Amino acid sequence: MAKAQNLVQLYATLLDVCSSSKNLKNLKRIHARTLTLGISRNDLIRSKLVASYASCAQLHEANILFSFTIRQPTFLFNSIIRAYASLNLFSQSLFFFRQMHIAYKPFDRHTLPVVLKSCTGLSAVRLGQQVHGAILVNGFSLDLGNSNALINMYAKCGHLECARKLFDRMSQRNEVTWSAMMMGYGMNGMFGEVFELFDGMLEAGVRPDGVTFTAVLSACSHGGFIDKGREYFEMMEMKFGVKPGLQHYTCMVDMLGRVGQVEEAEKLILVMEVKPDEALWGALLGACKTHGKVEVAERVAERVYGRELSAASSI
Repeated sequence: MAKAQNLVQLYATLLDVCSSSKNLKNLKRIHARTLTLGISRNDLIRSKLVASYASCAQLHEANILFSFTIRQPTFLFNSIIRAYASLNLFSQSLFFFRQMHIAYKPFDRHTLPVVLKSCTGLSAVRLGQQVHGAILVNGFSLDLGNSNALINMYAKCGHLECARKLFDRMSQRNEVTWSAMMMGYGMNGMFGEVFELFDGMLEAGVRPDGVTFTAVLSACSHGGFIDKGREYFEMMEMKFGVKPGLQHYTCMVDMLGRVGQVEEAEKLILVMEVKPDEALWGALLGACKTHGKVEVAERVAERVYGRELSAASSI
């Protein structure tokens, strides 16, 4: 019995690795091995298989595995709900949540945050409010993950009063809590509140992360706070050890481009450690067009399209 349980735990771990690495070839090999060993029907293994196939964007396989499972425990429903939500297929995610409700399966603390993510993606505030009720009824209101998901849903759907009431009542907050509230204010043009929250976060002793800096840099960009934007960008790595990612550079390029400082934006792209994507180059080109910066636009076009033409001619 102990040996069989150890085997299940081993293959559950291997499937977690496949899920995080999105290695479909290894996943299929391990799946075949679970069939050979006779553990593929184990609840934990089945759940991991569903999650792993979903993470590899193989939702057809994930769906088949789910539908052929006779006993569908809560964590298996959680896996399929999370699978669709992770790929931004929010309607399908909510479909399985409804199926879970129809089947009278109990929710656990992992179920409803993912459902709220789907509500947020679809701006389904009314359903989100019903989920809020379910959180209260099921006793999850003190769970940090559920509270953060509620704040994120209300804030991003424009119900800032509800989000702020929840935020103010929380006895415990982490960087996700603060960032969600900041992002909500920023999306609704309330930039002063974003900066106040950032200062409050530091005073509370909570370290900002990459998502936090995306929120404040986005606010700087859309609000035209150029000096603040530079200040936040510089403090990211120097003060908090957060390496700027593509989303942070995109905020900076957008911010500089809006005020016509396209040469500085171009220099920033050329020294960044991450590879720029089409959206980033597109933001710079758009700024060049708005401000009539023909020379910069020509250099950008040469770098982007010249490289593509060179690659095409070598085929």
